[in-house]
Amino acid sequence: MTGPPPPAAVPPGGSPPGSGAPEPEGEQFGAARLSPRVLLIDPIRLLPSLVLPLAGVLLAGGFSPASFGWAAAGVAGSVVYAVLRWATFTYRIAGGRLELTRALVGRSIRTIPLERIRGVDVSASPLHRVLGLAVLRLDTGATGGEQEGVLDALTAERAEALRALLLARRVLPAVAGTEHPQDTAQRSPEGQRSPDGQGTVVAAAGEGGEDGGPPRVLARVPRAWLMYGPLSGAYLLTPFALVAGAVGLVWQWRRELGVTEQAAVRVFEWASDRPGLLIAVAVVLVAAMPVAGGMTYALFNWDFTLRVRDGHLVAERGLFTRRAVSLERRRIRGYELADGLIERRAGVVRLWALVTGLGDAKSRGQLLPVTPRPFATGVAAEAVGPIRAPLRRHPPAARRRRLVRAVAPWLAVAVAALLAGWNLVALVALVLAVAGVPLALDRYRSLGHAYDGVRLSVRSGSLRRSQVVVERQAVVGWTVRQTLPQRMAGLLTVVAGVGAGSGGYEVVDAGEEQGVSFAAEVTPEWLAPFLSPRPPAG
Repeated sequence: MTGPPPPAAVPPGGSPPGSGAPEPEGEQFGAARLSPRVLLIDPIRLLPSLVLPLAGVLLAGGFSPASFGWAAAGVAGSVVYAVLRWATFTYRIAGGRLELTRALVGRSIRTIPLERIRGVDVSASPLHRVLGLAVLRLDTGATGGEQEGVLDALTAERAEALRALLLARRVLPAVAGTEHPQDTAQRSPEGQRSPDGQGTVVAAAGEGGEDGGPPRVLARVPRAWLMYGPLSGAYLLTPFALVAGAVGLVWQWRRELGVTEQAAVRVFEWASDRPGLLIAVAVVLVAAMPVAGGMTYALFNWDFTLRVRDGHLVAERGLFTRRAVSLERRRIRGYELADGLIERRAGVVRLWALVTGLGDAKSRGQLLPVTPRPFATGVAAEAVGPIRAPLRRHPPAARRRRLVRAVAPWLAVAVAALLAGWNLVALVALVLAVAGVPLALDRYRSLGHAYDGVRLSVRSGSLRRSQVVVERQAVVGWTVRQTLPQRMAGLLTVVAGVGAGSGGYEVVDAGEEQGVSFAAEVTPEWLAPFLSPRPPAG
């Protein structure tokens, strides 16, 4: 019996014959080294760690010729070390695995099977970009970084060719049944504009950018939308973080800088005697929050572009350091839309993909930064798939439970404070109790769940509201949880176990019959044996 012909041999690090893809120079000869241009980067990266030792040598030697000689010897030793590290590190692709070999002192070989690679990230710092280099990082789904490979630095062309090769050499079965019959038919045509006339959602999935097809842009975020960045709050504390970092750095280097503890105490006392100055500094820092936050946000998300390439979603962003993250579409099981109170008032959200076996999902799984909600939902529908059913409301008992949880604890604190004679504490507790009412009502309005036959969706939260859309095929189990207060209110929480994202998503405070019926609707074959038949009417 004759089997199929064996596949054509692929040179280590090269491309399959006849694929038309550029083959990285030198990799057809087996093991390859990083670009020698990295030797121009390593000494610069070593400078921060050499500043203090060199300063100590010069100070200890009184800036004598001998001390300068020892300092020069230290710099030369660092350069020699960098050269040896470069010369003794090689990488190659062989036997369905990537091998990283280092033989500086002892010989070590790190082997990464290609089928374990979940994604390949390509980034370039300003110095790398000047020299035409890039850093390639492998995501193997490990919780730590020890099992992940890093190639720093490759030429930009080789990094891109190696990225394509590593992802193309992986063999993964497609997940059947995850496409809604109307998904492809109703996706946006090429060049469709977002509802507010800005941004672009282009090309329906399957119209290009798949295996063997040319890359295509799925979404591009206009630079004007960078102003939404500070609304998320993640970057607003940038001025305070910079000040705290500067103080910590001075304290860490206090001996080298000649700063004694007595001097630090005198500075603290001097500042304490000038409350007006402290208030002015605080006002300046608060006023700088949106500016500094917006600038930091822009540095990380400049020209954010989402592409479809070789069966992957590729998110590229960054002003000085450009980063491109590849997510295999066959591993994407859904997406998450999240917003805070301020973002919700502005009508903007953030978008992440839920990917199986993805490490550092909050960073690597990002599909969009802060963008208008219609634009984000359109991109999510194009990239993953829409949810075609409205969210179902939860019973009024869920609203009462949220009001009790938001108000009752602070009322108890207020009563206890009044009995103890702490009037100020009681007043603060009463204010927090009153403020908890609109927060509780907003938390109730945020509750909801839906199922359209292909995907389910759950939503909850207020200060950070999250709506998750997950393919039915990704559900691997259910957990029904009911606390004593929930039992008294006729409520329960149903958790959909998913092999992606955080691993489980909750339908919080659904009605008892409503929650169980939702789980039975999504996976009827699983829950039917556990549901008691209703007695016949009459």
